[in-house]
Amino acid sequence: MKGTKGRRRFIDYPRQGRKGLRRWLPSWRQWLSAVALGVGSLAGLLAVVYAKVDIPSENALAGQEATVYYWADGSQMVSVGAVNRQNITLDKVPDSVENSVISAENATFYSDPGVSLQGIGRALVTMVSGGDTQGGSTITQQFVKNTYLSQDQTVTRKVKEFVIALKVNNQKSKREILRGYLNTSWFGRGSYGIQAAAHAYYGIDASKLNPSQGALLAALLKGSEQYDPGLSKANHARAVARWKWILDRQVATGKMSAQERAKYRTFPEPRALSKPTSQAGQTGYLVDIANKFIKADTGLTDKDLARGGYRIHTTFDKKRTRRLEKAVTDVRRDTIDPKRRTADKFVEFGAASVRPKDGAIVALYGGADATRHFSNNADTTAVPVGSAFKPFVLAAALQQQVDEPAAAGDGTATEAPDDPSRVAADKTRPLVLRRALLKGKNPPFVQAGKQIGLERIRDLAVASGLRKESLARLEQTFPLGTSAPSAVRMASAYTTFANGGLHTDPYAVSALTHDGRPVPGLRRPTSHQVLDAGVAQQVSGALEERGRQALEAQGGTAAQQPVAAGLTEPGDRMKSAWFIGSPPAGVPDLGTGPGTGGGVRPGRPPGDGDGNEPTTAVTMFRNRPGAPELLPMQDVGGAASGLGTTIPPKIWSAYQQAP
Repeated sequence: MKGTKGRRRFIDYPRQGRKGLRRWLPSWRQWLSAVALGVGSLAGLLAVVYAKVDIPSENALAGQEATVYYWADGSQMVSVGAVNRQNITLDKVPDSVENSVISAENATFYSDPGVSLQGIGRALVTMVSGGDTQGGSTITQQFVKNTYLSQDQTVTRKVKEFVIALKVNNQKSKREILRGYLNTSWFGRGSYGIQAAAHAYYGIDASKLNPSQGALLAALLKGSEQYDPGLSKANHARAVARWKWILDRQVATGKMSAQERAKYRTFPEPRALSKPTSQAGQTGYLVDIANKFIKADTGLTDKDLARGGYRIHTTFDKKRTRRLEKAVTDVRRDTIDPKRRTADKFVEFGAASVRPKDGAIVALYGGADATRHFSNNADTTAVPVGSAFKPFVLAAALQQQVDEPAAAGDGTATEAPDDPSRVAADKTRPLVLRRALLKGKNPPFVQAGKQIGLERIRDLAVASGLRKESLARLEQTFPLGTSAPSAVRMASAYTTFANGGLHTDPYAVSALTHDGRPVPGLRRPTSHQVLDAGVAQQVSGALEERGRQALEAQGGTAAQQPVAAGLTEPGDRMKSAWFIGSPPAGVPDLGTGPGTGGGVRPGRPPGDGDGNEPTTAVTMFRNRPGAPELLPMQDVGGAASGLGTTIPPKIWSAYQQAP
């Protein structure tokens, strides 16, 4: 019989007649067969999926429910209307606008099969790796996503988008697809579709858009949150660059002549941002703050929220918000008179109340009217906080004694200190800072910054709730309050002193659902210990005495309105005035260090509050609309107002007394 030794195998692997590594390396034929098998399998799978996936019915964006915002008590605050969209035919869209969109989004639109293999490959890779899933889609794919699918960023949805795009490309003309795309795309400012966008940005019908305006609207398709020039300076710069690129791109693709391009050198500034009348007064500011927290926690965008169907339960207290608005309005009427004093022109107020117990934002004042004054004064980070920052320096000095007792000379050091005079200075520094805080003196705080370390002060302020990006450079004057945190963040940071050193980040939304189902990702912040409880009590003690001084200076009494308060001083010479008032807690007299004999003041037992009385920050400044720099505060409210520093305490008092 013939042996089987030389019989060839169906798959020669490991390879016969080869030794070492070559035995395990596939031949070129095997490589080619594997690739062919893979391509064939993928093609077969795609064919099966193509046959099984039908083009679904159009999703009805125009029929979506409105998004409803609720007060903390469950009553409705405002209903943000259904999707703003007006369908139009392509004969109502100028060719120049079509060219801008195609040049910007999909230059091969009229010749491609409706899908981009390279683009979908990138999208799948970024989805798997957790990166940004947007970008890389053709106009047809984007039309399919807008018209037939959800906005979920999943592999399943992306595969469906790919298959349906192929079918749509085979069943619909390119003109039909382009019309659908222009009518369903999100342009920002609450507008879906080119017609609604033309009105939102330029107050005209789409048919009247010129090539320059069309180029800007095409730029918005990349993401209105980054390219709406009215949202921020950074957005404006990005929008201008993208607008120029789109015009130049049309020249490169033969859609516009160089001579025509030369006509458009001036950026087509859109109209100012506006809000619907339903968001008048404080409502628009409340909605803005709520949306900000939603987007930060869940990853939802303005585009997602504009689709409607959300139920948003906020932490805002209806009565407190109205009391705060009334307090600002009444004090403004009594103290600010722009007709009589030029210095009273362009005066702005902002305020926010945060509950120490859990960080809930219960009230805010963002400006006179959200439909007329768009920037939220309670959330702005352009107003220096002045001496209201000094309590963080005092807290850092006290906390240093807790963290480094040997440096404070408490007798526990194992070695003799190198500089006994420095030990004495470290030990008495809090007393010096306390006196300087009460008398409005600056030099001790500058000196403390050098000795404690500016980084230590900054880190404590950040741990207490201030945003690092809102803090000033670490220079000699840093302890004097050159930073510009928002009123929301200042109120939140001061809750640390009122809450025994515990801090909870602020939040504005307690529950979020979409079509009746909870939206994942919404975060309820947890508390963490920032300061030693004894340190927090001692800072509160100093602030309560400072608050008594401020209220007595305006005719009130501490017995009537006890408050632990930080505030700006006339000597700050800042272009702002601040008052941050906290509910007073049981506080000790300031001794030589935490736990060294300071006792609770008579009549104020520790823990007598329930954590529900909020800490409130009030800020006042002057800003000419459209101008980046703040105006001086000299003579604001009259010479007796001390650069306006007496006005925020009056607002706080009126807020506490308002019915």
